[in-house]
Amino acid sequence: MRDELALFSGNANRPLAQEMADYLGLRLGDANVGRFKDGEIRVSIHDNVRGVDAFVVQPTEPPADNLLELLIMIDAIRRASARRITAVIPYFGYARQDRKDRPRVAITAKLVANLLAVAGADRVLTMDLHAPQIQGFFDIPLDHIYAAPVFLQYFDRLGGKDLVVMAPDIGSIKMARAFAKRLGAGLGFVDKRRPKPDAAEVMNVVGEVEGRHVIMVDDIVSTGTSLIEAANAMKKLGASKVTAGATHAVFAGDAVENLQSSLIEEIVITNTLPRNESLPSKIRVLSVAELLGEAIDRIHGEKSVSSLFV
Repeated sequence: MRDELALFSGNANRPLAQEMADYLGLRLGDANVGRFKDGEIRVSIHDNVRGVDAFVVQPTEPPADNLLELLIMIDAIRRASARRITAVIPYFGYARQDRKDRPRVAITAKLVANLLAVAGADRVLTMDLHAPQIQGFFDIPLDHIYAAPVFLQYFDRLGGKDLVVMAPDIGSIKMARAFAKRLGAGLGFVDKRRPKPDAAEVMNVVGEVEGRHVIMVDDIVSTGTSLIEAANAMKKLGASKVTAGATHAVFAGDAVENLQSSLIEEIVITNTLPRNESLPSKIRVLSVAELLGEAIDRIHGEKSVSSLFV
């Protein structure tokens, strides 16, 4: 039985996949992920993967072609007799519909979990799920890792004396608490309401922010509305500075322009999603390639992944 590790990538975020391959000392697998003339996705794997431990890197943000590419690549590698296939999904798209919160809506997070298993994935590696309970939607092993070590290394330079970590909504409190503990900072949260999707209204701020440097942390920044409204509330309450950190920079619509003109002094994101456009100086991108690469190395070597965060 071969004990070889192979790393493949779809088209969604090849620069991140290449960084991961460089960290692992691997050549990125030779695969053609193209299109027929009618736009249909065509995948062919040029490397021999029989008996190989294969990892396929592909975030599944819209358009849906990114998800389809991942499913078709998994199918192609399975049919080529790989020993094991791990779907490496830096950003797990379609995760925001994780429950039936109103009549006649889909639960897309569960649907995608089913699709991955049916396509032939043996396990999944993902980062900062929008809702941790999504792990329970999978009937195959899932390793859920966190971008926190990358952010903490960056935020550590700020010092913890006047810092307060704020969760921009109730759902981010656990994440904010972990950051506050590691940074030796205060903790608070914003009570907000969503009158409609992609819109937010701040109702209350819990925590002491006057004269403090506020760090807001979240898993996703989409339109940026939540962060911008929360930053406005912090400044009104006397915060000296507001910094925001988010793992997945979806940046829908005019998000970049709105964040650039906001009261947030710095927005720190990671490269789980590709950034093809030129970003303003206010936005700093941190790489999670080494963290994901180390997780892949540990999965391949049957070592603990959770020990990365101890």
